[in-house]
Amino acid sequence: MENGIDTTQSITIKGIVSLIMSHIDETDRRKVISLGMGDPTAYSCFTTTCVAEEAVSDALFSEKFNGYAPTIGLPQTRKAIADYLSRDLPYKLSSEDVFVTSGCTNAIDIALSTLAYPGANILLPRPGFPIYELCASFRNLEVRHFDLLPEKGWEVNIGEVEALADHNTVAIVVINPGNPCGNVYNYQHLKKIAGTARKLGIVVVADEVYGHLAFGSKPFVPMGVFGSIVPVLTLGSLSKRWIVPGWRLGWFAITDPSGMFKNPKIVERLKKYFDIYGGPATFIQAAVPHILEETNEVFFRKTINTLKQTSGLCFAAIKEIPCLICPHKPEGSMAVMVKLNLSLLQDITDDIDFCFKLAKEESVVILPGVAVGLKNWLRITFAVEPASLEEALRRVKSFYLRHASQQPEYLTLDAD
Repeated sequence: MENGIDTTQSITIKGIVSLIMSHIDETDRRKVISLGMGDPTAYSCFTTTCVAEEAVSDALFSEKFNGYAPTIGLPQTRKAIADYLSRDLPYKLSSEDVFVTSGCTNAIDIALSTLAYPGANILLPRPGFPIYELCASFRNLEVRHFDLLPEKGWEVNIGEVEALADHNTVAIVVINPGNPCGNVYNYQHLKKIAGTARKLGIVVVADEVYGHLAFGSKPFVPMGVFGSIVPVLTLGSLSKRWIVPGWRLGWFAITDPSGMFKNPKIVERLKKYFDIYGGPATFIQAAVPHILEETNEVFFRKTINTLKQTSGLCFAAIKEIPCLICPHKPEGSMAVMVKLNLSLLQDITDDIDFCFKLAKEESVVILPGVAVGLKNWLRITFAVEPASLEEALRRVKSFYLRHASQQPEYLTLDAD
């Protein structure tokens, strides 16, 4: 327990952000700016498409979708998601391959629940998304972490994966585009991961909640492209690409054209988990076919252009703050990892201390790296309107200057 933060497997991003928010100085009249959560809906430059809003409205007011949906999802919703995912695959998914979930978090829990058995272990990336550790702990699934390599664009350390796996390893989790790192994997690296998983006899859990949110030189490649090499469980949602995280509409897709994972017992077990969980609101599910089929490229391009702009502003501003080091310019998703150089700071003990004091002194919220598995790093979300992002990072620079172990010369002259 550090500064009230539990750094064990029960950690959550929302819990830490809430705790940091409680340390905001209420006498500070400046606007609180949060760079700690990946929810862009707080800013007017990030809005969903009218196609999505009208589809939900039409489904609701039709009065046809007020009852229960099948627990695995409406048939038309499952088919629409299968068709949507198939656009980027060398094979076609059927509605039987797709299950509708209450957001991607629900999909994560179902994936881990389905894979778990006594003595089993799963390989998770470090840094990563802490919900995986939390779900694994509830399912008595041992976690083994492999490192992502910042000097190589946060690529998976393949050698470490091979060393960690044993006969009880059930899966490796791959998050692409990367949360929390802002990286995008190329085709060759994903193929190498798939080949390694096949050699180890394990499944790939592909977290693609930020799918298609790539704005660098590398295009987004779905892991399901390699489904003929190794079974891939693809997890995704409307949340990020359509900017509707509160709608809680996600999916779990078995991208496995060879049928290696589609054991009848496994599928039956899956369906039982869905019987327990239920699913998203029926009228939201009913809107999905229209949303997926009718959203135009102009909307997607606007979001990508905005993220490209804000990620560039973020990267440039970080370079002006000496105690922060960004090893890799973000190429996708909505966040970036930054290393904290504590040797340039006085009276700051670690990343948690940095974030608590920053919130109190500057009314800016940033997520400490320990929350995603890297102590003395920070995760900064750049899905923020440009003016607020620039203001927040100016305040971070002011915080650095106030706590610098060696005051810049011009400040010393002013003091004299």
